[in-house]
Order: sequence, then structure tokens, then C-alpha cells
Amino acid sequence: MIGSRIAAVGHYQPARVLTNEDLAGLVDTSDEWITSRVGIRTRHIAGPDEPVDELAAHAAAKALATAGRTPADIDLVLVATSTAIDRSPNMAARVAARLGIPGPAALDLNVVCAGFTHALATADHAVRAGSARRALVIGADKMSEVADWTDRTTCVLVGDGAGAAVVEATEAPEEPGIGPVLWGSVPEMGNAVRIEGTPPRFAQEGQSVYRWATTRLPSIARQACEKAGFAPEDLAAVVLHQANLRIIEPLALKIGAVNAVVARDVTESGNTSAASIPLAFSKLVERGEVSSGDPVLLFGFGGNLSYAGQVVRCP
Repeated sequence: MIGSRIAAVGHYQPARVLTNEDLAGLVDTSDEWITSRVGIRTRHIAGPDEPVDELAAHAAAKALATAGRTPADIDLVLVATSTAIDRSPNMAARVAARLGIPGPAALDLNVVCAGFTHALATADHAVRAGSARRALVIGADKMSEVADWTDRTTCVLVGDGAGAAVVEATEAPEEPGIGPVLWGSVPEMGNAVRIEGTPPRFAQEGQSVYRWATTRLPSIARQACEKAGFAPEDLAAVVLHQANLRIIEPLALKIGAVNAVVARDVTESGNTSAASIPLAFSKLVERGEVSSGDPVLLFGFGGNLSYAGQVVRCP
């Protein structure tokens, strides 16, 4: 088992759409205020009877079907989430039960907005080490459940959803499908993004996150490309954590991916935390904006002021 690749991706969003006009009826805000500051126009909101593991299972089932695989083919399930309310059973075990996956290793990862790229790297490492043959990697969050719907600076940001990838071993050493990860954190600044308290509530220091993301992260993202053997101008697409359009656009520009499609799913989905990268990536694939084999930078950042990025080949 020389390397790993993404065989297929899938995504899922709840049916209910919350517009900026809807939010204007809840808090002191407007469509102009929201779009000018964060670029978001709509977001999907899950109902009380739609738990995180249900969102995750829908996305995972779509990825499995696209890959032509069955639940019995999976031996590792990784779910990146920061909105799991219960401590046990974890989301991965619940997803495995929903899908009927027999006897997998089942792990949750809480790295908030960088969770999916951390989970993808973990799956890649497990496959390379020979401890897994085929993994299901999912980012899923129900941010509406931890939002303070009286705080217009944060409630306008959040949405719910899930994205998933089937990761499997490849024996093509010349072009492994998942490049080496570059990851790290700034733990002394971890309080800049928080989901704390009882009940838990999302809060952040927006200006601190903006400055960090737009000044510190471009060079790190370029290093992730270098580790994979690509120059930024070689990339076909860049999928950053969908935090805020005012962060995504300058960050993508500073990376130097001048020929790349830049995912801007935040405009219709809001900030879905760990779900944002696989959700946006799956939509690019579904719409045909990237082709099989294209190099794509996935780069997550945010909570804990953590980051993780890698270049992958499009399924």
C-alpha cells in the first residue's frame, strides 16, 4: 500500500434555507450588512429531528454510492465535528450503525473548522501504514445548535451540513492521490474561536481571526503545495475553509493560485465548520468545475487557531 487517494466525494444539506431577509426578522441586521461584511446570502438549517450523525450519514452514503462501494468495504470511519452533544457513542460509531458498516475503527476528531483536513490526513496515514484499506472521512456540523441567535455578529455566519470522502489505497507511486499534510496550531491564541459553556455557544474574535488568516496562512498554504510537489499556479482549484468571503478571497489571492477555481460555497451555505471543505469540494466535482486527476488544495483553518492543508487529486 504505497499511497492513498480520494475515490469519491459526497455532500448533504438540510432542506430548510434561511435567507438574510429571514435573519433581519430575528436580529438587527440586513441583507446589505451581511453580504458586505461576510458575503453570505443563504444558509441551510437542520431541524431538531436532524442530528449531526444523520447529516453525516447522508453525505457518506452519497460518497459510497458514487465510489461504487458498499458499507462492508469500509474498515475505518472518521468524523470531524465540534457539535457532537453526546460524549458516547461518538458520531463515527453512530454513522457506522446508520450505514450498517460492520466492525470498523470509529473515531471522532474535534479540530473545529480544520477538522476535515486533519481527518483526511489521518486516513491517509492509516492507509499508508497498512492499518486501514478503505476509509470513510466525514466533516459534519450543526452550527445552528450552538449559535447565539441574539448575536448578529455570529448568528449570520453559521449553517449546517456535511461532506464526505471515500479514501482508499493506491499502488501508483508516481501520483499518489493525497499529498503530505502541513498542519499545526497557535494554541496561545486558541480563545479567538470558541464553542463553550452550558449550553455551548459559538463566539469569536473576528478581527483577530481575520488578521491571522490573511497574514499568517498564505505562506503556510504555499508550503503545503511545495510538500506535494506543486507550485500554486499548477492548482486547478483551491478549497479553503468557508469562513467568510472577506477571508477566502484575499487568502486565495495571496497563495498565488492564479489559474485555480476558488470555492465560494460560503455565499450559499454559510460557515459549516468541519463540513465546509468537503461540502464545497463535492459541489465543485458535481458541477464539473474540476476534472478527475486535477490537483486541488484543501486548506482548513479556524478553531484552536489550527490549520491543516494538503493537495489532493480530484476523484
